[in-house]
Amino acid sequence: MDSISRLANAAIACIEQRALSGARVGESAASLGVSERHLRRVTESELGVSPIELAQTQRLLLAKRLLRETPMSLTDVAFASGFGSVRRFNALFKARYRLSPGGVRDSAHKPDGLRMQLEFRPPFAWGKMLAYLRLRSIPGVELVDGTHYRRTAAFGASSGWISVSMAKSGLALDLEISPSLARHAGAIIARVKQLFDLNASPDAVGSHLREDSLLAPTVKRLPGLRVAGAFDGFELAVRTVLGQQVSVKGASTIAGRWAAELGAPIATPFAGLNRVSPLAETVAGSHEDQLAALGMIGARARCLIGLAKAVSDGRVTLSSATNVDEQVDNLLTLPGIGHWTANYIAMRALHWPDAFPAGDLMLMRAAGLKQGPLLARAEAWRPWRAYAAQFLWQSLGAAA
Repeated sequence: MDSISRLANAAIACIEQRALSGARVGESAASLGVSERHLRRVTESELGVSPIELAQTQRLLLAKRLLRETPMSLTDVAFASGFGSVRRFNALFKARYRLSPGGVRDSAHKPDGLRMQLEFRPPFAWGKMLAYLRLRSIPGVELVDGTHYRRTAAFGASSGWISVSMAKSGLALDLEISPSLARHAGAIIARVKQLFDLNASPDAVGSHLREDSLLAPTVKRLPGLRVAGAFDGFELAVRTVLGQQVSVKGASTIAGRWAAELGAPIATPFAGLNRVSPLAETVAGSHEDQLAALGMIGARARCLIGLAKAVSDGRVTLSSATNVDEQVDNLLTLPGIGHWTANYIAMRALHWPDAFPAGDLMLMRAAGLKQGPLLARAEAWRPWRAYAAQFLWQSLGAAA
């Protein structure tokens, strides 16, 4: 995948997420590490539209979905779709669809709650995705079973919960959002899409990776295997650091203590779902001894505080970005973060499909190769090395 195509793909994901949060195109360009002018050239040449037009389209599509699939008020729909004002929402909606938002609502059925469906390209190895997330879930913040992924979420002063499951059709995910987060539905949808890799092209990935005899058996056995992303990039980075040199279960236990110590309490309908994930600013202001008391060594505590400070002051960005190499380099400057940690974070938080933590012991065991030869062989797997890693891990018979 060349740099222009990579930027175009990153731009689509970034503009979708930020546009639905009400951000301006300039903020999207900054997060991608490019100028507004360059971003406009790329989207116009690759997609045929300007960044502003792309952002407007994303907002309008979400608004139509919310009008048809939820009982949200027109005002809430406008703000949840990323519009800065109801007046602007009405004007753009009428200009694009020759119909008022109220007209769309009147022609649709009246839904009972804040529920919607998010489509994806089949197939989708849903059971494997849930198993992967269940092993790495943070007690109090996430709750995963054989059919549902549930978690808490906070946006500014608003907090609540979401629930995700497979639709009966098998062609979409059912997303339920607590009423308290209605105005943030757009941002939540964008995050859920990234968490569950809903923009993936499983046929293209599978076709490419089946060409390698090492991967072919698992690729054929598990069609639709995806790369789990992150609902919250900082949360994922913390969980990754806590997973250094300890078991998956041990890391989750410590992560639960971290959430209980620094996360805000919240009431939800689900037993055990009672904490909002701590903010980077909160962790940055904590003391090393406070974190060490949770069951981690001092070096790990210092690493988390350094990571939190880097995220808080903008030195590290933990969301979809085109300048992944730069972000990985920034992570590597932090004490306690090496190549495995940085690449795993790039794989999930930065949603980089070519990330590859080659130093992972399980990857080397699955491939039967040491790190150097494994990296050499992985060259043929570009630009889908992150998916190749998932298939290698699954070939061992476990998601660990």
